[in-house]
Amino acid sequence: MKGTKTTGLIMIALALGIAFAAGREFLKTRELEPIVTGEGVTSMQRLSDYLPALKGTRGDSDIYILQGKEPGGSVLVLGNTHPNEPSSFLTTVLLIENLKVEKGTVYVLPRANASALSHNDPQEGSPQRYTIKTPYGERWFRFGSRATNPLDQWPDPDVYIHAASGQKLSGNETRNLNRAYPGRPDGTYTEKVAFAITELIKKNDIKMTIDLHEASPEYPVINAIVAHERAMAISSQVVMNMEFEDIQIGLEPSPATLHGLTHRELGDYTCTCAVLMETANASQGRLRGKTDADLVLTGKDPMYVKAQKIGRLFVPYDEKGHPIEERVGRHVTGVVQHILVMGENEPDNEIILEGLPSYAELLENGVGAYLKEVK
Repeated sequence: MKGTKTTGLIMIALALGIAFAAGREFLKTRELEPIVTGEGVTSMQRLSDYLPALKGTRGDSDIYILQGKEPGGSVLVLGNTHPNEPSSFLTTVLLIENLKVEKGTVYVLPRANASALSHNDPQEGSPQRYTIKTPYGERWFRFGSRATNPLDQWPDPDVYIHAASGQKLSGNETRNLNRAYPGRPDGTYTEKVAFAITELIKKNDIKMTIDLHEASPEYPVINAIVAHERAMAISSQVVMNMEFEDIQIGLEPSPATLHGLTHRELGDYTCTCAVLMETANASQGRLRGKTDADLVLTGKDPMYVKAQKIGRLFVPYDEKGHPIEERVGRHVTGVVQHILVMGENEPDNEIILEGLPSYAELLENGVGAYLKEVK
């Protein structure tokens, strides 16, 4: 009898210890990784400035504004529309911490869906965080989910009906920010965030919006730019310029019949030239092996090497993988090229930039070399 009681007490103590440890890990998901405000940042806003209903919620994200001394064009760069696509966020962090604007204005929204950063997709085995080495030590970053946290928006309907078009989609797409545009001020959490971003574009007359994404290697639209018809001329020239830098990239027109996405709705409901960029991220794919922080950063996966050999992928894949520095380099180059080409075609919308690493520099030195010290 005494032994049974002792065993029971030990089991209770173990259960409490596990619950305590799990609780601490759960609370960590609410912690935001630090972003260093670079010298080029001239002011900041919040999404609640464009929809007060977001104030006090996770959706009230920071907007970093980098404004030059001379007037010119304007561009908005969106990161973390899907927080399980890490190169999108890291690219916006590099912009915030390094970019200086001499002419025109650059708006950067690094956490487009901050709620989706606060959890992982269930049954995916994804890491909660990953770290990058810098000259000042390691910096950590959250690896989140494709969709808004159910704690912020629940339940999902059986069928999600896109409000502006009436298009019917799977119920869980109701928490996908990139199916919610142009959004509604009195809609769901996700629709409110989409509405605030749309208002940000309208009220600041932003000429171009670049939404950064990643896709699994087996997804047909990968290492590509998807452009609204009004942005197609600019993106076509961007593709040629990137090819000259030995960056292979495709160009896809925004489907007129698929609604809720940035490259469709922002182009239709605002005057912005809307584009979306995709890079190859093995940690998102369905063919991947072990999912951990190493896969997130290196993109190395023997399962994808095998898939390439039997013709199952839409992007070249070998033992080198697609590391984070390559993916961030593609995004940084794409952002810079879109800004340059817009200015060449429309002189009144010229934006003059400096301070960003080139694609070759990122490949050689890594992303960490361009992250600033957190003090």
